Amino acid sequence: MAKKESNFVSMVTTLSVVALVAAALLGGVYEATKEPIRLADLRKRNEAIEAVVPAFDTVPSDQIVKYGLDGDTLTLYPAVKDGVVVGTAVETFTNNGFSGEFKLMVGFDNSGTIVDIAVLKHSETPGLGDKMERAKSDFHVQFMGQHPDEFRLAVKKDGGEVDAITASTISSRAYCEAVERAYEAWKATR
Repeated sequence: MAKKESNFVSMVTTLSVVALVAAALLGGVYEATKEPIRLADLRKRNEAIEAVVPAFDTVPSDQIVKYGLDGDTLTLYPAVKDGVVVGTAVETFTNNGFSGEFKLMVGFDNSGTIVDIAVLKHSETPGLGDKMERAKSDFHVQFMGQHPDEFRLAVKKDGGEVDAITASTISSRAYCEAVERAYEAWKATR
């Protein structure tokens, strides 16, 4: 068989076929993984809601309330037991973490007292800012049982009552900011 000579038309044709096959494969993988990723995110969110509010007997993610604050939208999940709201989980965020945005789920009882806090997503420095996660430290415990009207949500260095994560003051400040944002949304939707 004779060797085919390379020319502009054959190179463009070959490149186009390769690009189309790669695009089709990438699109197929995206479609195949889109729903499992959505379900995993929903499961993680529901687990976080369950961890931060009093026991409930409904599905809070089925009863969401959206609230616009700081140019973005916070999502509130009322937890209902026997037809009565027993608490609210607020999905909040901050863009001021050391590595940018992170998201928290903050649970409040009906008086506005913080029940618990769970980290949903972050990119903070491993071994430092990532100590905001409950599996890596007890940082979140100091917020539990505190009411934001009586507990100043700022690190001690800034005149607040929060013990910052060692060597992670920026992450600690951002965490406090996100909790404060959640409380503002909770108050505004009462």
